[in-house]
Amino acid sequence: MIDSDTASVPPWWVFHVPHDSVMIPTSVRNQFLLTEDALDEEILRMTDHHTFDLFAGDVLAHQVVRCPVSRLVVDVERFEVDECEPMAERGMGVIYRATRDLRPLRRVLTDAERSSLLDNWYRPHHAALTAAVDQALESYGRALVIDAHSFPATALPYESDHNATRPEICIGTDPFHTPAGLIEPLQHALEIAGLVTALNTPFAGALVPMKHYRKDSRVIALMIEVRRDVYMNEATGNRNQNFESICHTIRSALLGVLNQTNMSGNGAYAY
Repeated sequence: MIDSDTASVPPWWVFHVPHDSVMIPTSVRNQFLLTEDALDEEILRMTDHHTFDLFAGDVLAHQVVRCPVSRLVVDVERFEVDECEPMAERGMGVIYRATRDLRPLRRVLTDAERSSLLDNWYRPHHAALTAAVDQALESYGRALVIDAHSFPATALPYESDHNATRPEICIGTDPFHTPAGLIEPLQHALEIAGLVTALNTPFAGALVPMKHYRKDSRVIALMIEVRRDVYMNEATGNRNQNFESICHTIRSALLGVLNQTNMSGNGAYAY
């Protein structure tokens, strides 16, 4: 983890960690069509492993919004309504119907089962994120949402563009909530530390609560995706020898750039 002398982050930062959980509650296990071994493999391949520790393991609890269940249960980064969610066409809307290789994942759910998933995990998660951003705005007049992710070194079958560049660090931005003057210095700081970066590839955007989306420029948003082979063994899910240094590098780059950049003005991507 990050040393105490470098760990402190500004109180107006909010870390969003949506995809690091591997938990499938026993109450919903019967919804899934996969064997235990196949489900374990799906979790291994689809989880953003260790991203809580990578980004926010030492951050005050009220500054972190972390989904407690696997994205296979409910994906809090999707639009709630499938008609608004592009990935729903691949069976990977807010409630996944397909696996990473587009095989059946779940049986057909009843309306009550779908509502229960949303009521238990999706809606409380977004209420917590909105509350955290509101608290930062009320107390400090601004909020930065850091959307923490990772991605596999090789594209998974469900991804729409298998030829997309897959840098070591993908920075996701939005023209309204990501200030233009932030991106180049952040890329430079990460590249000086030896990491290859790219913007909005293989994934794009930066999550902002709908309450503030394209309405409040005091809410700043930034997605950071770390390629998994940089910090872990993708075959086992275990951290590798680079984990601690990647933690330091990301935090140092964020602190160094954001503390020196004028964060007012426009510069979001909604869930």
